[in-house]
Amino acid sequence: MTGGREYGSRARIGMAVPQANPVVEPEMNILFPSGVSVLATRLVNPDPEPRLRFIGYIEDLGKTLASYDTLKLDALGFACTASSYLVGAAREAELVAGFSARYGYPIVTGGAAILEALAALEVERVAVVAPYPQFVVDAGAAYLQAAGLDIVAKHRVVTRTSDTRTIYELGSDDALAAVRELDLGRAQCVLFTGTGMPSLRAIDTLAQSCDLPVLSTSLCMAWALAKRVQLELPPGPHPLLNGWQSRIGQL
Repeated sequence: MTGGREYGSRARIGMAVPQANPVVEPEMNILFPSGVSVLATRLVNPDPEPRLRFIGYIEDLGKTLASYDTLKLDALGFACTASSYLVGAAREAELVAGFSARYGYPIVTGGAAILEALAALEVERVAVVAPYPQFVVDAGAAYLQAAGLDIVAKHRVVTRTSDTRTIYELGSDDALAAVRELDLGRAQCVLFTGTGMPSLRAIDTLAQSCDLPVLSTSLCMAWALAKRVQLELPPGPHPLLNGWQSRIGQL
C-alpha cells in the first residue's frame, strides 16, 4: 500500500475534466486496474465561445489544479483534447511543464498521450473519427500532421447542434457507425479523438472485426498515465492497454 493509503494504494490519478463531460470518469474507472483512485476535478470556463473556452481550460489549468488543495496526486490527466489541438504542441508542452513543476507531479494531456501512443505503435498513417465542430477538426489535423502523421481517412461525427456540449449525447454506436464510413485501406490505426464520445465498447467490438489497433483519447491517456506511475498491466489483445475489457459491463 502506497504511503499507508486506504484507497489508491497503487496510485492516485487526478483527472481534469471539461465541465459538462459525463464520459471521462466512468471510462477511466474502467481503464485503470484496482488499487487506482481516479480523482476528478472540473475544468470550468464561462466563455460561450467554444474556441475560447477550450483554450481557457489549458491556459488557466493552474486554477483548476489548485482545487486539489493539499491532496497529493501521483499524476494527472488533462482530458480535453480540443485544448491540445487549439493551442498547439509547443504551447501545450510549455504549459504542462510549468504546471507540473509547480504542483510536483507529471501531467499528461489528451493530445500528447495520442502522439505518445502512436509513436509507441510506430504508426504513421491514421484514420480519425472526430465528433468536433469543423474548426477543431481542422486544428486536430494540423496538430497530428505537425507531428509527422498522415491522416489517410477521417470522419466528422455531426452532433445535434453546434453547441459542443451535444457531443455528450453520443454513444459507442455512433463511434462504430463512423468507422463504417472510413476507407481503412491505407490506415495503420483508427483513432477516436476527444473524450466526450463514449468509445470503450466500440473499441472492444472492433477488436473482433478490425485488423488495426483502435485507440481513443481516454485509452491513450490511461496508458500514458499508467506508465508515469509505473503500473504493471496485464497482457491481452490490445497493443497498449488491457484488463479493462472484462470491466466494460460496469459502465
